[in-house]
Amino acid sequence: MDQLDRMIADALREEDRALMEGLEEPGFYQLAFSTLRGKQGWVGWVLLCVQTVMFLAAVWAGWHFYTATEQLAALKWGLSAATLAILATQLKMALVPQMQANRVLLALRRVELMILQAKSP
Repeated sequence: MDQLDRMIADALREEDRALMEGLEEPGFYQLAFSTLRGKQGWVGWVLLCVQTVMFLAAVWAGWHFYTATEQLAALKWGLSAATLAILATQLKMALVPQMQANRVLLALRRVELMILQAKSP
C-alpha cells in the first residue's frame, strides 16, 4: 500500500471503509475468468477452446519432432509444433485487452459509487 492509498483510507468514514473493502481490485485469475462471462463471453470461450486444441496439437507435433529419425520429418514436425505453440500463445494473449477493459470498467464503477456516496447526505 503506498502513501496515497493510506491517505485515502484515513480520509474515509467508517461506513465508507466497509463499503470499499468489498470493492477491492480482483486478482489475475478472477479477471481472467471474467472474460468468459457477459455478452462477449462466448468469444472468450471460443478462443479458449481453439487455443487448447492448438496447444494439444503443438504437444503432439513436438512429440513427433523429438521421436523423428530423419531430418526432413524432424523439420516438418518441429516447424508445425513451433507454429502451433506460437499461435496458441497469441490466442491466449488476445484475452488480455478484455481483462484490462474489465479492470477499467470496475474502477469506473468504484468511482461512480464514491460520487454517489458523496452526494448522499
